[in-house]
Formats: sequence, C-alpha cells, structure tokens
Amino acid sequence: MWIERWDPEDEKFWKEEGGERVARRNLAFSVLSEHIGFSVWSLWSVMVLFMGPEYGIDPAGKFFLVSMATLVGAVVRVPYTFAVARFGGRNWTVIAASLLLLPTVAAFLVMEPGTSYTTFMVCALLTGVGGGNFASSMTNINSFFPLREKGWALGLNAGGGNIGVPVVQLVGLAVIGASGGPRVVLGIYIPLILVSVLCAARYMDSISSVRNDTGAVRAAVRDAHTWIMAFLYVGTFGSFIGYSFAFGLVLQTQFGRTPLEAAQLTFIGPLLGSLIRPVGGRLADRHGGARITLANFVGMGAATGVVVVASVRESLPLFVGAFIALFVLTGLGNGSTYKMIPGIFQAKAERKGLVGEEAAAYGRRLSGASMGLIGAVGALGGLGINLALRQSFQTVGSGTGAFVAFLGFYGVCSVLTWAVYLRGKAVRRTAAGADADVKSQLSYAEV
Repeated sequence: MWIERWDPEDEKFWKEEGGERVARRNLAFSVLSEHIGFSVWSLWSVMVLFMGPEYGIDPAGKFFLVSMATLVGAVVRVPYTFAVARFGGRNWTVIAASLLLLPTVAAFLVMEPGTSYTTFMVCALLTGVGGGNFASSMTNINSFFPLREKGWALGLNAGGGNIGVPVVQLVGLAVIGASGGPRVVLGIYIPLILVSVLCAARYMDSISSVRNDTGAVRAAVRDAHTWIMAFLYVGTFGSFIGYSFAFGLVLQTQFGRTPLEAAQLTFIGPLLGSLIRPVGGRLADRHGGARITLANFVGMGAATGVVVVASVRESLPLFVGAFIALFVLTGLGNGSTYKMIPGIFQAKAERKGLVGEEAAAYGRRLSGASMGLIGAVGALGGLGINLALRQSFQTVGSGTGAFVAFLGFYGVCSVLTWAVYLRGKAVRRTAAGADADVKSQLSYAEV
C-alpha cells in the first residue's frame, strides 16, 4: 500500500507504467470517504428541521448549532492537511473515516426532545471532523495527479465530496416524508461510514515521498498569494457550505415553510453546486482560473442582488430561483479557485528559474502546504454566513441585512481577483493551455 516512486509529470510513467490507473483508483475511494465526511459535517442542517417546538430551541439557537459545526470543520482542516504526510494518504483516510462514527453515534443516542441545548451543541461540534476530511483528501489527491490534470482531479474530488451535503438532505427529506424521526437518518449513515473505512483500507495507497515540509509551510504562510486565495475561497466555498447549512432554516424562519416543504427545496442548490464543481475546474484548465473566478464573483453578486429583492418582497419563487443560481456559481467558483493554487506556485517556481521536475516539485510542496490553510480559512466563510444570518434575524426579523452584506463582499472579491491576477494588459498566452494563463498572471501582480 506504500508507493516508493511516484512521478506523474513523467508521461511514460503516467500512461505506460500504470500511474494514471493508480491515481484514478485512489481518487474514486477518496471521493467516497470525503462524500460521507461532508454528509456527517452537514448533519445538523438536517437535524434542525426535525427540531419542532417540543425541543424548545428558537431559530437563533438553531443557526448557532450549525455555525459551531462549521467552525470546528474549518479549524480541523489545518491538522488534517499535515496528517497525510505523517500517516500516509491511505492510513489517514481510514482514521478520518473512522472518526465519523463519533458524532453520528453520539447524535443517535441523544436526538430527542428534553435533551439539553449543551448536549446538542457538543454533538454539533463533533460533526466538524467531517469537514476536516476535505483538507486531507485534497492534499492527498494533489500529490497523485500531474499539473495538467489537477483542475479536473481536484474538482472531481471536491465535487464528489460536496455532494454529500445534498445527499444527506435528500435522505432527510425521505425520512420526513415517511414520518420517520431523526434517528432514522443517523442509522442510515453508521453502516455507510463503515463501508468507507473498509474501502479506504482495501483500495487506497500512500505515497512514501510525500513529507511534511516545515520550510514549505513557512513559505506558504509568508506568501501573500496563500492569503489572497484563502480570501477568495471564503467567497466561493464559504458561501457554498454556509448557504447549504442555512438555506432550510431561512425557508422555515422567513418564509414559514414546514419541515417537509423546506426539505423539498433545501437539497436542490447544494446538489447543483456540487455537480458543477468539476466543470469549474475543467473550465479553469482551459481558460484560466482567474478569468473563471472573476466571472463567477460578478455572477454571484448579481444573483445576491436578486436574493435581496426577493427577500424584501417576500417572493418565495424568486428567492429560491436566485438562491439556486447562487449555489451553481459557488460550485463553479470552487473548482476554478482550487485550480489556481497549484498553478500559481508552479508559476512562481518557473519565475525562480526552476524547470521540469524541479519546478513541479516546488509547486507541489507549496501548493500542498497552502491548501490546508486556504481550505480552513475558506470554510470559516460558512461560519460567517450563519452568524450574519442569525444576527440579521435577531435584529430585523429577516435575512435581508445579511444578504446585503454578502453582496458587498462579492464585490470586494471581484475587485481583488481582477487587481491581483488580471489587471493590466490582456493576459498573454505564452504556451498552449491554461498553464500559460497562470504563468502570465503573476507577470502583472508582483506580491
């Protein structure tokens, strides 16, 4: 299960010596594990739909529950990133998948009226371990694929994971529709977690050359591009996960939908946003990550403007339609921003005069070190969204104030993307493909 030699940039190794086949197999089971992790992380977006008046928790309290799950999921992404090199990709996937049993079993034992709010809060905090799976999975898959295919591979890995959010919401819808209780949802996921553990142990591999590089971590922390990309990822993934957790609660609280009515709509946006994420990576491979990211932020601003109008007018059809469009755009943006990360550090290596495998190795070192930080900061955007909505409902009784703030934030992200990566002359295509786009981006932004 340990691979001693791994050189995906070598075309012969990749095509003729089985590198591509091994990478795709690891990708498939990484997607499975991450998918279950996202479902567990977002469990409380479903659990709160079951929590009627008999639970004694108001909407602000429910927003706070899902906020805490988001917070822990963001924080644990940092150690999860470095765990891949410490334990090996396969071994850590087994460990991380096994940890998902803790929040699921805990919630199964206490999910009933009369349980204290503190107990529910502890259970929600524990689900954060599911959010950490994303960071370790992305770091692991980043090591398996060559730069020319990272956009597609990372997009597929992340999209397959993200789709765990709408899947658990669909499971919740089916259970609510069948008049089942929350324990039924939890009981479905416990055996699925065990399946993901066994599959990871049986079919995944670890690359022995992957090591935690403290020098790379320090370099990534000092590099302004790490924090710029983290900020942009707050706008894309932070929006996706924040809206995924909050959408059902908004429909219940602002538009008076029943749990079943809310569940019938909640999953649509996260599902489309998850499915479209690999497309964002592929478009970035072809046209350049910065261009696609900028177009997405402009589109997200426009969609949010419609959400504000719908919120003021209390138009449910307009609100749902605009929110679904917003989800689709977050998915595209998630794929394009993550494509930019390895490309930026590869470009920096070439600007230092490095070539070939030496440049690729430098790019892998810094992009791998930065991905955990970027993923963690990006996930904190979900915390911000839920806290902003909680405050907006407490202050004005609707989410309109929060949506106006989100609109302003997307405007800032648009300006930042343009100013850092696209400002100045038109981006020169100095070589075939989107890699040239990334190479030339840094020519116009010395950071």
